[in-house]
Amino acid sequence: MALAIEQHYDVVIVGAGMVGASLANALVCNPQRKPPSLLVVEAAAPLKSDDQILQPGFDIRSTVLSASTVEYFRVLGIWEHLVSHAEPIIDIHVSDKGRFGSVRLDSATERVPALGYVTENRALGLALNKALLAQEHVEVSAPVTVESISPCPGGMSLRLKSNEQGKEQVITASLVVLADGGRSGLPAQLGISQAREKYGQSALIANVAFTSHHNGRAWERFTPKGPLALLPLSDIDGMHRAALVWTHPDKDIQQIFELGDQEFLTQLQLDFGNRVGKFTKVGKRAMFPLALSTADEQIRPALVLLGNVAHTLHPVAGQGFNLALRDTMALAENILVSIAQDISPGDFKRLQCYVNEVNTDQLMTIRFSDYMTRMFSSSNLVIAGVRHLGMASIDLLPPLRNTLSRQSMGMRQARVRL
Repeated sequence: MALAIEQHYDVVIVGAGMVGASLANALVCNPQRKPPSLLVVEAAAPLKSDDQILQPGFDIRSTVLSASTVEYFRVLGIWEHLVSHAEPIIDIHVSDKGRFGSVRLDSATERVPALGYVTENRALGLALNKALLAQEHVEVSAPVTVESISPCPGGMSLRLKSNEQGKEQVITASLVVLADGGRSGLPAQLGISQAREKYGQSALIANVAFTSHHNGRAWERFTPKGPLALLPLSDIDGMHRAALVWTHPDKDIQQIFELGDQEFLTQLQLDFGNRVGKFTKVGKRAMFPLALSTADEQIRPALVLLGNVAHTLHPVAGQGFNLALRDTMALAENILVSIAQDISPGDFKRLQCYVNEVNTDQLMTIRFSDYMTRMFSSSNLVIAGVRHLGMASIDLLPPLRNTLSRQSMGMRQARVRL
């Protein structure tokens, strides 16, 4: 027997991770604007407000927050809970292994306090969760799995299943936002395919310690094997730290991953050099294959794909989450305008306005990330010569350097004001 429809919502957000939680907060942060009836569905354990309990979905990785992301977090009331856990990026040093010359981007030239900040995902997740749980207009249902989604009159129908009790229920929504990550199976269930272009590389991530303080500098080091990034983190137990993102060809990554700590640090020193002194410690490691993935459809009537489920970028330039947050803020504004005008938030024409608004930013950011990856991961002598000239041009010509800085900071796009 079919289950009865239990409730209808204006908006249902599937996924309470960084993107889903940000959208929920953005939709209810302004008391002067009418909020939608809103449900957030999360498959992990229930969200907690206790500082010592973190949602399991947040892993050991760190995230680069661009200057524009920090602006948005201030508006959402999230930055005040996060700032003490965020390490500022004062300048960025970009270099090409085996070649002279480099590009330096600095906050003083751009007249900003920092080009961005680095925070561990556990701290970011807790700050987002605290803000989300403090919102009286947000209903959170967890741990709950979305078993199916299907179109219905006026929106979408969702079949939900409690992961603890096994109970099933059916709800409807004028708009469903899928924000449950790049591994979501829901787009495929709806017949939405992903264009996936593998880079033939995998990223190895870990926190590392070294003898010289980073002084707020982030490094992007390009090698024939792939990009290597060190992102400044706060000191801990007297050790200077950074988050490492180290890419290798797929065929080599397992061997590097399994090296003993000392061998690992020796190999890292050979690739990176002595810019931070001697590497002394490596923490827990993780690895994952790299690919550029984009959904063939980001919207349908009553449906939006948001975050990694819509587009997953190479981490070389730290653009993935920051692009997703800019999309998130644009979508939140689109939804709030629809609600204010008594239009369904799932109205396809309104959602098309959202796509039109973010399309240029997405194309520019994806191309920027993809270009950096392909240009700086090639051992071809001609390409190597071209990128060397390009880096020299960027360093010598302030307008080019400024363009690169503002792309990295997410400042080339118009700001959304909720």
